[in-house]
Amino acid sequence: MSTRLVLLGTAGGPTPKANRAPSAYALVVGEETFIIDAGNGVGQQLAKAKIGINSFRNVFLTHQHSDHSADIGTLALLAWATNPTKPITLWGPPPLKAMLRHFQAFQALDIKTRIADEGRPPFESFVGVREITKPSELLSENGVTVRCTLNAHPPLKHSFAYRFDTPDRSFVFSGDTTYSKGVVELAQGADVLVHEIMLPSALEPLIASEPNAKTLREHLHASHSTPEQVGRVATEAGVKTLVLSHFVPGGAPLPDSAWHDAVKPHFSGTIVTGWDLLEL
Repeated sequence: MSTRLVLLGTAGGPTPKANRAPSAYALVVGEETFIIDAGNGVGQQLAKAKIGINSFRNVFLTHQHSDHSADIGTLALLAWATNPTKPITLWGPPPLKAMLRHFQAFQALDIKTRIADEGRPPFESFVGVREITKPSELLSENGVTVRCTLNAHPPLKHSFAYRFDTPDRSFVFSGDTTYSKGVVELAQGADVLVHEIMLPSALEPLIASEPNAKTLREHLHASHSTPEQVGRVATEAGVKTLVLSHFVPGGAPLPDSAWHDAVKPHFSGTIVTGWDLLEL
């Protein structure tokens, strides 16, 4: 059984970008798809990648920032409204249950109309929620095991990295994090590590004139990974391939070489600079 990774969205931060979609990934294992994060527009990105909206049963949310979670309810609604043949489960940190409950109330008219008009099943019977608060094994079925650990993304208490061991390869998604020993341990020997990256030299000119520059700078450096930190995690974990994603800054496009060359001194393995819809 072969596995392919599709980068659906590789931008960092909540500001919409013309060249990259917000954070989202699809891990396709045979006929089964696993979704990691659901930034704005993830449904459209799945369509562009030619991945069916009803091909997944599990969606994993790394943390509660809008560039990762904005469309988690919408993704469930689109799957339900298209061809709800198999129930789905949303996995992620609190308050995921409350989020889905409020989303369902927000879309109550659409849901009610489609049930009456199109014969759809009750929305609540189609979508389940499993909240995560600690490192654990989440799922093990059909040759796929999913585990998670806490990363380091203050001030959030519950922010996670995920590992997927499939029949042919292992994949780790760092989530948003500064250097994290937990991510290093989770990623030991992985074939592919998808890790966020922040390039301070490119970031500084963009935030220097902002009225909240001091606070924003402090947050970014406390919550995100420099090229040195990314390379350190990949090296200590002994991963084969490092995929750079969730680029900060992610607006004005930088050449791939800028990201690659910044990490290369700190990691001797294969480095891939991610782009939306890239497949590995």
